[in-house]
Amino acid sequence: MEQRRNILKALAGSALAGGASALAPGAWAQAAGFRSSRIVVETRGAGPDLILVPGLASTAAVWRGTADRLAGRRRLHLVSVRGFGDLAPGANAQGAVIGSVAGEIRRYVAEAELERPALIGHSMGGQLALRVAADAPSRIDRLMTVDASPFFPALVSPGATVGDIEPIAQVAYQAVQFLGDDALQARGRNVGLELGGAADAMFNAVGWQGGDRQVLAQALYEVMTIDLRHRLPDITAPVTVVYGWSSDKNSPRSRADSLFRGAYASLPRPATFERIEGAEHMVMIDQPTRFMAAVNRFLD
Repeated sequence: MEQRRNILKALAGSALAGGASALAPGAWAQAAGFRSSRIVVETRGAGPDLILVPGLASTAAVWRGTADRLAGRRRLHLVSVRGFGDLAPGANAQGAVIGSVAGEIRRYVAEAELERPALIGHSMGGQLALRVAADAPSRIDRLMTVDASPFFPALVSPGATVGDIEPIAQVAYQAVQFLGDDALQARGRNVGLELGGAADAMFNAVGWQGGDRQVLAQALYEVMTIDLRHRLPDITAPVTVVYGWSSDKNSPRSRADSLFRGAYASLPRPATFERIEGAEHMVMIDQPTRFMAAVNRFLD
C-alpha cells in the first residue's frame, strides 16, 4: 500500500498537474465555423499555424504567457477540453475522454484546413499531441511535448505496466468522484480513502483549475493508464521533448534525463531533448525565459 501511495504521489506531482488558474485573460476569438461538443478552440495572430494543448484540469489560460511572446509570429490555435475549468462538459461527460478529444483535434486540423501545423502539448496535452501525430502523421509538421510521457508511470518506475497502475488509477478515479464541487475548485485537501499523503500532491499541484467531477475523474484515470509507447513508431514528425530538470541529486528531477529518453526510445527518428533547469511540472510558468528559448529552437 505504501508503494502505491508513493507512486501516485510522484505521478500526480510531476506528471498530472493542471495549468495555472490565475493567469490574466486576453483577447481571444473562437475559431470560426468550428463547433465541437468536446473541445473549444481559440485563435489569435497570423503566420504559420501552431496548436497548443493544455494538461489535466487546465484550459487555454495556461498558454497565455507563451502566446503573448509568440504574438505576430504564429497563428495560434489554443485548445481547451470541455469539462475543465469553467467549461461545461458536453460529450466528455460520458465515456472515455482522451481518444475522443484527440479525434476532435484532428477534425479541427482538417476542417480549418491547417497546413501541417506545429503542435505543442503539456502533460495530458502531450499525450493528446502524440496521439494526433500518430493517427495523422501526414498532417503534423513537428511536435513538442512538455513534461509529458507516452506512459506517465514509466517516469516513476520504468518497468511499470498498465496492470500495475490500474488499481491505483481506480482509487484516484473514486477519490475525484467523492469530492464535492467546492472541493474540486479549491484543490481539495482531504480526500481520505487509500490515498493518504498522496492527496496533497494530486489536488494541490500548481494551478489545478478544477472542473466537472466526472470529466476530471475519467481523464485522470486515462492519463494514468494509457500507454502510447507502441504508437511512437507511427509518428513521422520530428519530436522535441521538454521537461523540468534539477542538478540537485536529492531531487527526483535529477533523474529526468534517463527517464524521458527511455520513454521516447521507440520513436523512428530520435527526439530532441530539452531539459529546463529549475522547472518543475509547469515548465512554461516556472522558467518562462528558458522555455521560450526551447520553443524558439523548436519553431526555427
